[in-house]
Amino acid sequence: MLSRKGLIPDDYLLTRLAEDVQQPKFKASKARKARFVAKNGTCNVAHTNIREQGRFLQDVFTTLVDLKWLHTLIIFTMSFLCSWLLFAMVWWLIAFAHGDLDQKGDDFVPCVTDIHSFSSAFLFSIEVQVTIGFGGRMVTEECLSAIVVLIIQNIVGLLINAIMLGCIFMKTAQANRRAETLIFSKHAVISIRNNKLCFMIRLGDLRKSMIISATVRMQVVRRSTTSEGEVVPLDQIDIHMDNPVGTNGIFLVVPLIICHVINKDSPLYELSPADLQNNDIEVVVVLEGVVETTGITTQARTSYLSEEILWGQRFVPTISEEEGMYAVDYSKFGNTVRVATPSCSAKNLDEKGGIARFKLNEHATPRPSVRRRRLSLRMKQYSTISPLA
Repeated sequence: MLSRKGLIPDDYLLTRLAEDVQQPKFKASKARKARFVAKNGTCNVAHTNIREQGRFLQDVFTTLVDLKWLHTLIIFTMSFLCSWLLFAMVWWLIAFAHGDLDQKGDDFVPCVTDIHSFSSAFLFSIEVQVTIGFGGRMVTEECLSAIVVLIIQNIVGLLINAIMLGCIFMKTAQANRRAETLIFSKHAVISIRNNKLCFMIRLGDLRKSMIISATVRMQVVRRSTTSEGEVVPLDQIDIHMDNPVGTNGIFLVVPLIICHVINKDSPLYELSPADLQNNDIEVVVVLEGVVETTGITTQARTSYLSEEILWGQRFVPTISEEEGMYAVDYSKFGNTVRVATPSCSAKNLDEKGGIARFKLNEHATPRPSVRRRRLSLRMKQYSTISPLA
């Protein structure tokens, strides 16, 4: 099935379930630190003891957009109801002061026609603000105050419409909605790629519309101590990546493997497989780009803890050519296979002669499975020799 036609949520959910079953799970020997960024991209940070709460009211629009949908809808409804009730009270007071509520003769001219109670004043307030105009009630030339209130209510109604509708539009067009279809592999892997020890992840886009000028950044978040003894609980260290297309941006049409070469400048340089499982590190991945259809900048985030980094494995291919088109099999998006990888840190590997020395030793010393296969072949050859010979 082609990736840009009909693949989508069901296959992806199956992929996630398959990853949960197939991938090995490491049992932590000690309590892990709290995750800084969740797998779905939310930041695990609670802001407490904020004394200057008034700062949020200085930017009312952003505050309304950041609220939950339930709170936003309540404010949306109450803003209109309160304004209608407020101006209904004003129209009732105008009618009461002018004597419109009392029965008069035919020659009496009221400020607003057909207002006999607060209910009729409330209905007139709704007609004025939403410009319905049923035709039964209207402002006359008798009262200047009624004309002024009519102008004020129209202006207030336009302001409420602009703010509330703009808030609803911004909430529905928020960039994080687009990030729901930007997916990351559940696990990261470390293996040899192009004769270098690399840290790799896979990311993809499920939608047909592209992410323009997409860029990927990685950070290692860990607890560190400075030379002066200061403890930094969340030390964020940028790590360099080798872009698969060789430029600053990535062309995210098909799933890509983002690679970080573990060299001397890498914060993972001194970590071996055992150290990786004993250290509390977290690799945060951030994908940023502009949505092609809306022009809004979006950002997708995820993170990988130590137990979510698989040493000695690589991602399986997902792209194949079918009937003159390239097909992407998302059921293999997070699948990995074991490959020969040094079981030491990149630092120790460089001290022992690098990848070339490792490959030489690998070819010189057959693996146990190869030795068993050779022994079985020899046993078969001996068994086929005739005793008379």
